[in-house]
Amino acid sequence: MTTDPHEVAPVLEADAAAWHDDDTGPILQLRGVGKRFPGVVALRNVSFDIQRGEGHVLLGENGAGKSTLINLLGGLFPPDEGSIWFNGAPYSPASPLEAFSKGIRVVHQELNRLSNLTVAENLLFEHLPSRRGLVNFREMNRRAAELLAEVGLDISPSTVVSRLGVAQMQLIEIAKALAHESKLLVLDEPTATLTSKEVDRLFEILHRLKERKVTTLYISHRLQEIYEVGDRVTVLRDGQHVTTEPLKGLAIPDIVRLMVGRTVTDQGVFREDIVPTGEALAVEDLRLTETSPAIDFSVRKGEIVGIAGLVGSGRTEAVRAIFGADPKASGTIRVNGRPVAIASPKEAVAAGICLMTEDRKQQGLLLEMSCAENITITDLKRLSRKGLLDRAKENAASERLVAGLRVKTPTIFQKVGTFSGGNQQKVVIAKWLYRGSSVLICDEPTRGIDVGAKAEIYELMGQLAAEGKGILVVSSDLPELMSICHRILVFSNGRLAGEVPRAEFDQNRILSLAYEEYGRVRGN
Repeated sequence: MTTDPHEVAPVLEADAAAWHDDDTGPILQLRGVGKRFPGVVALRNVSFDIQRGEGHVLLGENGAGKSTLINLLGGLFPPDEGSIWFNGAPYSPASPLEAFSKGIRVVHQELNRLSNLTVAENLLFEHLPSRRGLVNFREMNRRAAELLAEVGLDISPSTVVSRLGVAQMQLIEIAKALAHESKLLVLDEPTATLTSKEVDRLFEILHRLKERKVTTLYISHRLQEIYEVGDRVTVLRDGQHVTTEPLKGLAIPDIVRLMVGRTVTDQGVFREDIVPTGEALAVEDLRLTETSPAIDFSVRKGEIVGIAGLVGSGRTEAVRAIFGADPKASGTIRVNGRPVAIASPKEAVAAGICLMTEDRKQQGLLLEMSCAENITITDLKRLSRKGLLDRAKENAASERLVAGLRVKTPTIFQKVGTFSGGNQQKVVIAKWLYRGSSVLICDEPTRGIDVGAKAEIYELMGQLAAEGKGILVVSSDLPELMSICHRILVFSNGRLAGEVPRAEFDQNRILSLAYEEYGRVRGN
């Protein structure tokens, strides 16, 4: 159902009186909520309700206002107009801690981590168990182990968080939310880097929470999964409320049209016209440690090769070692048939390899710098003369790439920290296009990106392959890999478990390779 944006506080007060009597009214109501930032109207006159105990899905393209809305709920900043009521009372938290104390817990897409502390300390930081005024480390580690088991994460509670990948951190954020059950749990792209095994575990957890009458607000760009967790859906477009209605009876094409105002597919289209030629990248005898198994594979010019595997399978570790971001025990790398020595990202970039990291905010962008500065930072020599930067050249190059990639920004001088996830990812691609790299390694390239932006990135990958670039794509989304790749390499437990050519693509076969090696090493 759609709500009347002109209903305001008097109606809410009447509802609140009823809540105190039978506890059956909406747990959250928004009326005429608006939020503005410099040069951007993020939310305009948004009104809808969330019922107690329901699974409510929030959808919209990047830039539709979803993140702004959950930041309002999480206490990061107040609305500029309108009113919010939660649990029968006016709601205007001054901080995330106050939002948490009132019963709203937000698991953000961009992860909040205390990198130098352990997993246990991150999980229980807000309520560390103590004895006689001192932290009880034994109890802390015991409780942390229980939470890790609940989300299916097989790591030690004493592991330092800086050593973990994005997918593992996502599971830790979910475990942290479970440590203190809230009235409303907000999950922003919780499955963006998870494979099917971890996603199934998350759904089991959400079903248990629903049985305990915990309300969830679920944001995802993986439209196939929302039916598993949602009763009703709210769609935002360009900062405005489009509709709120039951999910039952709504097909994915209908939802996409509501989100973007046009028909778009959420999968890529394989380029049959591209015929791979010579060798773009070859990796031989790559060992991450002295005792780890050797990894050997290649990528041809014009070829898109996928890497699949479970969380912790070694996918990200392998591509980071190739790029020189992490050390390796051994390995020979060739680019365009020529051996190259790579011990650092600088040497990888000089050799023609670029890496789109899975964590674009922490490792892929300089958030406080402008769009133009982020794009051109990969090759400042092209813009310099006698040690001075030619700003006119920088601006012209940036404008060209921003227009070509359809980056949504009022100006190239806007800080990229204010961009939506999809537009940030386009800036990451733009900076490597500006560099002119011949091998593009993409780690979770569509993480947290809406259906419209996904289609644009898939199309761009096809164009780059057609230009003769070799593309290596790491993704937790098997349908994504199967829609765009020539071949898929399957990693399992730190080794390359197998390779599946396009003619033999089958989701069950790929998953069995991932699970089989995992089970074999453990003696199952």
